[in-house]
Amino acid sequence: MSISLYDFSIPALTRGLANLSGLLDKAEAHAAAKKYDPAVLAQARLFPDMHPLLRQVQITCDTAKGAAARLAGVDVPKHEDTEATFADLKARVAKTADFVKSISAAQLKDAENRSIELKFPNGTWKFTAVGYLTDFVLPNFYFHISMVYALLRKNGIEIGKADYLGAIQ
Repeated sequence: MSISLYDFSIPALTRGLANLSGLLDKAEAHAAAKKYDPAVLAQARLFPDMHPLLRQVQITCDTAKGAAARLAGVDVPKHEDTEATFADLKARVAKTADFVKSISAAQLKDAENRSIELKFPNGTWKFTAVGYLTDFVLPNFYFHISMVYALLRKNGIEIGKADYLGAIQ
């Protein structure tokens, strides 16, 4: 049995987004229990030059939807970065997860060597689909989820490794 590009991408992205949503639920519940505005958490940073939690969630979602689209050879959906509340963030995660889940294994069949190019203000990165997934997408995706986790722990939210990992099959 061979393992496909789909097997290494879509399920991992979907699961990570579900776990991210669960982390946000716990953060919102904690804020409600302690009677403070969760917007305080949304702006929390680990260090002044790092993105706040809100942006960490947006980047996680952008990475997931961008990966799913590029690997499948379809247009990346545009999501405006207008989220301000935990409800907004949860809606963005859900919208992203719905898009990622809409990508079928057939769309990624034989896509391993598909050329993927990312343009940034300071240059362009070129990948094969496999290189894009392994060298950029998955490390970036997990980095930003880890930052959300770290920000929540730093702010007293009672979460643990099981919340980050989610249900183990």
